[in-house]
Amino acid sequence: MSNPVLSNNAVFGERRGRGAAQAPYGQPQTNPYGEPQYSQSELEQMYGSPSATTRDTGRLTYDDVIVKTAGLFAVLLVTGAFTWLIAPQLFFVGMIVGLVLGLVNAFKKNPSPALIIAYAAAQGVFLGGISAIFEAQWEGIVIQAVLATVSTFAASLVLFRSGKIRVTPKFTRWLIIAMAGYLVFSLVNFGLVMFGVLDGFGLREGPLGILIGLFAVGLAAFSLIVDFDAIKRGVEQGAPAKFAWTAAFGLMVTLVWLYVEFLRLLAILRGSD
Repeated sequence: MSNPVLSNNAVFGERRGRGAAQAPYGQPQTNPYGEPQYSQSELEQMYGSPSATTRDTGRLTYDDVIVKTAGLFAVLLVTGAFTWLIAPQLFFVGMIVGLVLGLVNAFKKNPSPALIIAYAAAQGVFLGGISAIFEAQWEGIVIQAVLATVSTFAASLVLFRSGKIRVTPKFTRWLIIAMAGYLVFSLVNFGLVMFGVLDGFGLREGPLGILIGLFAVGLAAFSLIVDFDAIKRGVEQGAPAKFAWTAAFGLMVTLVWLYVEFLRLLAILRGSD
């Protein structure tokens, strides 16, 4: 899995083989033919009980993920708007706090709603501040980046649901290698700018910067597709409902990355006019 938020949780892992005897969370073991095995008392209890939904059984559902994701983005928007209006210069604080909380949440085996909400708030401070700074220099750039992010999210979801792009092991390996290479490049470029060797966007200026920006946007879009596939596996395998927080957090990480890449790409394009 390319997104460490989801790849570090077994509930979003690879699908089990057909012959596997291990059942989804909370389900009985199966016989060699894949049929569930129940005791006589369990069967009698089942026949005498009303049908249970996934919510009744405490399983992960798509609705859970949607609600949690919407809630996190509501927190992000509120803190982002406050930072934009009051103190845009706090964006660097939000970036550092968001990075630390992101790493903590990414490697937790069990999700912590409080820490995930805190991450959303920190990212709101970061995005609100950096967006205000970009908007002051390039008017209208924020709404362009937002529309581009929303459009890319919708297009990625449609492509995934249509089956036109399949998440295969080869696809995942390629994405991991590409993301690792981009991370190394970004760290080197950040270091060159921080130490004054280069200014502006560093190595991301001009035509080369545009190509790198398009490449980064493509990586983020493909990462979204992998996230969708991981969430689908979690639902199909009967993951506990609490992991809706993990899924929502993973989507937020990718969407924040995608928005920042669009913001930077648009700034490069408008700066070259």
